[in-house]
Amino acid sequence: MTHAVQTVILGLLVGGVYALLAAGLTLVFGVMRIVNVAQGALLILSALLTFELWRRTGLDPILAGALTTPVMFAVGWAIYRLFVSRIRTAPVSMTVLLTFALAITIEGAMGLTWKNVFRSVTPSYFNQSFHLGPLFFPKAHVYGCLTAVVVLAGLYLLLTRTWAGRAIRAASENPQGSELVGVDIRAVAALTFAVAIATTGAGGSILSVLYAVFPASHYQWISRLLGIVVLGGMGSVPGALAGALLLGVAEALTATYVSTRWAVVVFYLVILAVLLVRPQGLAGSRLREDVVA
Repeated sequence: MTHAVQTVILGLLVGGVYALLAAGLTLVFGVMRIVNVAQGALLILSALLTFELWRRTGLDPILAGALTTPVMFAVGWAIYRLFVSRIRTAPVSMTVLLTFALAITIEGAMGLTWKNVFRSVTPSYFNQSFHLGPLFFPKAHVYGCLTAVVVLAGLYLLLTRTWAGRAIRAASENPQGSELVGVDIRAVAALTFAVAIATTGAGGSILSVLYAVFPASHYQWISRLLGIVVLGGMGSVPGALAGALLLGVAEALTATYVSTRWAVVVFYLVILAVLLVRPQGLAGSRLREDVVA
């Protein structure tokens, strides 16, 4: 029984981090109807930047998120202005092709810089844990999860307590109506994309401590993120949170009681099952596309 509880605790801690990693992906889809396949590559880029900061300066990787987040915000803004804005109104298939091309390009640039070698950050607390009776809480997971909660809380406040956040939510729910009341949809789209990419700043910094990464590992991470947002409902941030916690626990249980090799497969199986049984996910809405005005 204690072993099962310990496994669930670890799954929830990892799930909290997954929620942050998936929030940007589902936010972009909710506002812009863009499936950003490059999100995983940008996440790995942030993790490798954190590795360089830690290696060269000794800066704590969790604190490095305060530097990588604005850097990734600027990267997201530039990517939107240079590439995504040109096909903002194109079919979803075109956005998938564009962002996949961006992912391959980013992977190639990372490969030239860092080579295809596994890198990870090991701060002083890497192998330390908090203890509560027979249960233990790895400090790296606890710090990572708490940081993810803080960033997600900041994202929630941005979306619910600021004019920019209200504009983002309005553009998501009713783009045409938003334009009628003076919302600049193009500026909102650029801001949304930049904010979504900024989440990979803090997320990548946390990831560099919890997992070893290398340039080509973005394929593994985009599959995880897609599994989370498909389960939660494409475009739903609360759904992404629920999906992340559920899949974090499912992955931990699978790794513990079945095999670590099958842990990643859980995400692929979830994508397949949800698309067959409930395509709108846990918190998504079923859309009517068979009605002609």
